[in-house]
Formats: sequence, C-alpha cells, structure tokens
Amino acid sequence: MSSADDQYEQSNDAVTSGVPAGDAKDNDYVSRTGQSTIPVQKDEAPVEDPIDPATADSDETLAHDDADAIDQSNIVGSRTRGAKPSGGYAEPGDEEGLPANDGTSSVA
Repeated sequence: MSSADDQYEQSNDAVTSGVPAGDAKDNDYVSRTGQSTIPVQKDEAPVEDPIDPATADSDETLAHDDADAIDQSNIVGSRTRGAKPSGGYAEPGDEEGLPANDGTSSVA
C-alpha cells in the first residue's frame, strides 16, 4: 500500500530516462565572435570536474578538509586569554550606576 504522496509522484512527476521534461538545451545566450569580452560556453560543452567521486565522501577527505579549515594560530590557549583572577564576580549594588539623589527633580 502506498501513501498519497507516492501516488501523486507517480501520476504527476513521471520522468522518462532520468531527464526532466522541458528544453534542457538553450544556447541563445552563447557568446558570438566579437560580441563580448566574457566567453559563455554552450550547454553541451564538457565541464572539468575536479572532484573525484571515489574519494569525495571519504572520512579521510573530510578529516583533511576539517584540518585545512581550522586555523590553529587563531585558537586561544586558555579560557581567559591571559587575564589574571580578580577575586571573582560580585553583583552590583542597588544604587550602583545611578545618579546621586540630591532631592531635585530631573524633569524641567
């Protein structure tokens, strides 16, 4: 028994030979000789892929990427960055940071 989602996929998203329907090749944007200084390739042109699919998802490759991504010179050696203990933390008093009450109103 299949779910309603599976039934929808089978009836509405049928794809033949692994290629979605539609115009997959649109070369209208390809540069013409002398037209532009930025060359644009055709859709059919081969693209060099620097990733080796055999080792792309290996643990060794991921460990190497992690090692490259972490800048060891930017890691702080201690938690306080060298600050000396100052006797701990103390909560501020009730009046700390408030202006002195001299009996005058602050409203003009």
